Amino acid sequence: MKSRTRSTSATTAIVTFVVLLLIHGSHSFYLPGVAPQDFVKGDELYVKVNKLTSTKTQLPYSYYSIPYCRPKKIVDSAENLGEVLRGDRIENSPYVFKMREPQMCNVICRLTLDAKTAKAFKEKIDDEYRVNMILDNLPLVFPIRRLDQESPTVYQLGFHVGLKGQYTGTKDEKYFIHNHLAFTVKYHRDIQTDYARIVGFEVKPFSVKHEYEGNWNEKTRLTTCDPHSKHTVVNSNTPQEVAENKEIIFTYDVEFQESDVKWASRWDAYLLMSDDQIHWFSIVNSLMIVLFLSGMVAMIMLRTLYRDISKYNELETQEEAQEETGWKLVHGDVFRPPTNSDLLCVYVGTGVQFFGMMLVTMIFALLGFLSPSNRGGLMTAMLLLWVFMGLFAGYASARLYKLFKGTEWKRIAFRTAITFPGIVSAIFFVLNALIWGQKSSGAVPFGTMFALIVLWFGISVPLVYVGSFVGFKKPGIEDPVKTNKIPRQIPEQAWYMNPIFSILIGGILPFGAVFIELFFILTSIWLNQFYYIFGFLFLVFVILIVTCAEITIVLCYFQLCSEDYQWWWRSYLTSGSSALYLFLYATFYFFTKLEITKLVSGILYFGYMLIASYAFFVLTGTIGFYACFWFTRLIYSSVKID
Repeated sequence: MKSRTRSTSATTAIVTFVVLLLIHGSHSFYLPGVAPQDFVKGDELYVKVNKLTSTKTQLPYSYYSIPYCRPKKIVDSAENLGEVLRGDRIENSPYVFKMREPQMCNVICRLTLDAKTAKAFKEKIDDEYRVNMILDNLPLVFPIRRLDQESPTVYQLGFHVGLKGQYTGTKDEKYFIHNHLAFTVKYHRDIQTDYARIVGFEVKPFSVKHEYEGNWNEKTRLTTCDPHSKHTVVNSNTPQEVAENKEIIFTYDVEFQESDVKWASRWDAYLLMSDDQIHWFSIVNSLMIVLFLSGMVAMIMLRTLYRDISKYNELETQEEAQEETGWKLVHGDVFRPPTNSDLLCVYVGTGVQFFGMMLVTMIFALLGFLSPSNRGGLMTAMLLLWVFMGLFAGYASARLYKLFKGTEWKRIAFRTAITFPGIVSAIFFVLNALIWGQKSSGAVPFGTMFALIVLWFGISVPLVYVGSFVGFKKPGIEDPVKTNKIPRQIPEQAWYMNPIFSILIGGILPFGAVFIELFFILTSIWLNQFYYIFGFLFLVFVILIVTCAEITIVLCYFQLCSEDYQWWWRSYLTSGSSALYLFLYATFYFFTKLEITKLVSGILYFGYMLIASYAFFVLTGTIGFYACFWFTRLIYSSVKID
């Protein structure tokens, strides 16, 4: 009785601690739609700068890695774990506006290029880098209006550093920089209070060779754009070339536009998919195919199994029993522990951890907690959830280990805590070293590395041990039938029941269920677009679970019918093989959609996609394994065995 009271009080203490943590967190956690900022006319608006990004290199750089105009003191904004891992580097800038007070041709600074600075700008223009800025937590966008007027405007994040072109009548390619920015700040005004909230931040970049009379000083007026004579920049007909000893003057305009868009809806334009109709059609198409297949599979399985069980239970005489064939014959071997059973326990535990992380992340995303306005929130949430799901990983691996009559639960807990994160960390460390070599802001600093190691060894590993301890102390799972002492010989199998063939066939259906959504996810990751259709993603996740389970059960049934009882690893690998197709699709995507030319960028792409495929293998494999585990226990507990 005492021990029960003690465990209850311990549970209460843990729950109280978690609730207090959540209450404390709710004050500091930014929820989209809860923290708007009101501005009155004349309030100063500080524009922040973020990383420079390129879809050609996939290597982010900090804004001040090239010699743009700097404020007196550069101040870094506090960044969460997810932002640091994404390579975000948010800093202050010399761009300061006044609310609802338009400005024309503001000069920020004048710069004379030397060989080094000219080379830095040229390299970034060559690699098609884009400049990213932020105002009131809204990213700067470049609007692209479609040719047909009915279609909505598409927004691209940031603007290009510059462009390459030729002067009329020459063939030499020159580099030109966008040195004049025409900003548009959209605001929604409250009529009663006259307070305004920012709902849009757009830019039109121009390349202009600014001219002035006399010697340069702080009061010099430009002749190419002048607020006094209302002369503004409207085109790039006389562009500013990037070359050694060239003088560049950086300027900007800002206009304010009143908008009907309310603050709560200001992200809607950013999240608009450029090809939403294709997306809808693809998802529905995928759903219909998968549901049709699911219906067929379920019908065949239920009818065939019902007939089998009825037939086996009607067999009365010994002669009939000896003549029987099919899955009942292997009842004495079907629950025999597999070879490398410890490794299977480790991978099943890791899969449970991954499944829990994905499920909870999607629920949070569906509830709007992980909106893009909360930069880095998605990655931070996934990392923390992974760490805390270690509890379930330990529990699942220990339960299976005990079923296999294992005794050293601490060893299995250690392997569960180390195997998957260890392999991923090794790949990540190599990729990070490559990014360090490129001096990119995407390199994870040592402080963050240390924080990740503390999360792993300080929280995740102990939780895996706690889960394993609880799982191992519980009574073991009883097999529905006894296992024979001597293993039965497996008859020669037909070619289509060859393990490699059936495993590869099994991965096609789960991959088919997700590959259309995969295109949009890859596009959002590698082409810097927003992804915020978690409703669809959750639907696809459910379809993935169903298809993994069904295809594994079907192939497991065929395998048992052909008197092959080695289903443990086969069930894991059958649905897990969809990860191979995912990696092949990622390779196809690389060569057809991306314009990556640098070796380091290519290694980064395939390195990260290898990690993603490995994670997908663990997730789908575990779903397939548990489906088959449940199925075999169900059918063997349904037949009478002497």
